[in-house]
Amino acid sequence: MKIFLCCSAGMSTSMLVNKMKSSATEKGVSCEINAYSISEFEERLSENDVCLVAPQVKFKFEQFKQRAEEEGKACDLIDMLNYGMMKGDVILDQAIKLYKSL
Repeated sequence: MKIFLCCSAGMSTSMLVNKMKSSATEKGVSCEINAYSISEFEERLSENDVCLVAPQVKFKFEQFKQRAEEEGKACDLIDMLNYGMMKGDVILDQAIKLYKSL
């Protein structure tokens, strides 16, 4: 499973990516997780299974969700509280649930 988090510059989400990777290791989940800026969405969509959109760019969510569905990919918005508290385990679970829904 390949997951990408989409945020405004691709940098602010790097701590969350690390927390998600740690959680994946603890749970024995095999996945690749990266963060990219919204300008890279189209390019990165084809090479990933799940896109999670950061709260600070939620204005792009509906557009991204529609494009993801067209490509047979899953897309969801990260809850602001989970993002702010860097709950990597909860957000990883969200991504896994999305992946299983494909």
